[in-house]
Amino acid sequence: MGARCVAQRPPPELMAVPSARSPASPPVATQPPRSTVHVSAPGASAAGRGGARITRRRLSEIGLGYTLLAPAVVLLLTFEVFPIVYGAYISACDWRLQCTQFVGLDNYTRALTDSAMWHALLVTATYALISVPLQLGLGLWIAYLLYQKVRGQEMFRMLFFLPYITSTVASAAVWSYLYSPDKGILNSALRLIGLPAQQWLTEPRGVFLLAAQSLLGVSVPLWLQGPSLALVSLIAFTTWVFVGYDIAIFLAGLGNVPTELYDAAKVDGASGWTLFRNITFPLLSPTTFFLLIFTVIGTFKAFNHVWVMTEGGPGDATTTASVLIFQQLYQNNRYGYSAALAFILFAVILLLTVVQNRLAGRRVVYD
Repeated sequence: MGARCVAQRPPPELMAVPSARSPASPPVATQPPRSTVHVSAPGASAAGRGGARITRRRLSEIGLGYTLLAPAVVLLLTFEVFPIVYGAYISACDWRLQCTQFVGLDNYTRALTDSAMWHALLVTATYALISVPLQLGLGLWIAYLLYQKVRGQEMFRMLFFLPYITSTVASAAVWSYLYSPDKGILNSALRLIGLPAQQWLTEPRGVFLLAAQSLLGVSVPLWLQGPSLALVSLIAFTTWVFVGYDIAIFLAGLGNVPTELYDAAKVDGASGWTLFRNITFPLLSPTTFFLLIFTVIGTFKAFNHVWVMTEGGPGDATTTASVLIFQQLYQNNRYGYSAALAFILFAVILLLTVVQNRLAGRRVVYD
């Protein structure tokens, strides 16, 4: 059967209404207003929800990180930052169990014009200039020997490292007995070989003056007398204590030197000093640089063994900067002045560290 097309009449409301004034005008159809419908793409809402989840996850990770850092930050602020800030406040006060008067930079001005402070810095610098090269040179030499295939390597390493882990106060007391003018082992050994006994820790005269008087019977000018025998005795103890640590670090550095370089150099005929100078020492520069900074800072802060063995004496021959700070704090009760001295020492150490980084850091070989 065929489909029939039936024309349907439009609804009456859409029929044109003829105008009374113009009967011949065509009919005009009126349509209802259309409503606008906004249809969003299916992926847009999903992307928004995914972005929100990523943001929440990121915030959760950040919160967890700060939560884990919080204990360390609290400890750092409590035991590092707060004491520094409070010490700076004390250094700007006339302190008598509390700040009785704010004096500003008067304590620093007084310290910079105090001859005792400059003498203490001179003693500290002399102590560092002798002990640092001695420790590093001796530590490198012994470490290089122990790195070779010698019998009893482990035992020697333990023996050299043992003084470093021993209590400084206890070992300093033992060395004080060794240096005793009456019953000390060192003076007993000197008497056996016909040499005069020495005062060691109570001798303020320089070592070059003592040697010239004992061996040649002559005197030397003041500028040639050298460091006091008491200071040299302290340097010997310091070297005995810390050389074991230097040996351990140098041994770790030697273990990182590729053996292929030694083999290639030996094929070319290099040996002994040539290998050490051209391969070992350059590749040990990062280790040497670390130990240099570490040892300089340690020598400028030296206090425990100095106080136990000499208390800064005889006179002020071994009064280092740390000993002077301790004397001003506990013996003279000058709290603000001692705090100012401590910050000056901190500035000196910081300056030396920066200079070492600028000068020695350029020569470090990391590759």
